[in-house]
Amino acid sequence: MKRVAVILAVMLVSLCLVGNVWADEKQKVVDVCKKAAEAIKADPAAALCEINKKDGKFVDGDLYVFVMNMDGVMMAHPVKPALIGKNLYDFKDKAGNAFFKKFVEVAKDKGSGWVDYKWPKPGEDGIFDKTSYILMVEDSPMFVGAGIYK
Repeated sequence: MKRVAVILAVMLVSLCLVGNVWADEKQKVVDVCKKAAEAIKADPAAALCEINKKDGKFVDGDLYVFVMNMDGVMMAHPVKPALIGKNLYDFKDKAGNAFFKKFVEVAKDKGSGWVDYKWPKPGEDGIFDKTSYILMVEDSPMFVGAGIYK
């Protein structure tokens, strides 16, 4: 009986720690999006240039900021530069989820929020579960986003 109680206690503590790490990662995403939005508001051209840098200040491992406009056109993407200038509004992930459309809707309707989808992980093969935070840039036709893999 004591052994079961110890195992359950260890599992509970582990779940709490994982939950705290997940909350910290999500806060990191929100913070980097806010910094990117502030940079765009201050100097859009310079900010887009910096966001597009694969080794820039808006990239940290597999966490990176991207920028889109309200039509669904990718304005900046440091990991997949081939997406820049493309209208992705109707693009769907492997599960049939039109997540770029959801990005636009979140930015337009709520100003910010989270969207779940499937996306390739930089440097790895396959498609992974990902969630991105979307944040409308004040007084701009653009929004920023950044995500974390689940």
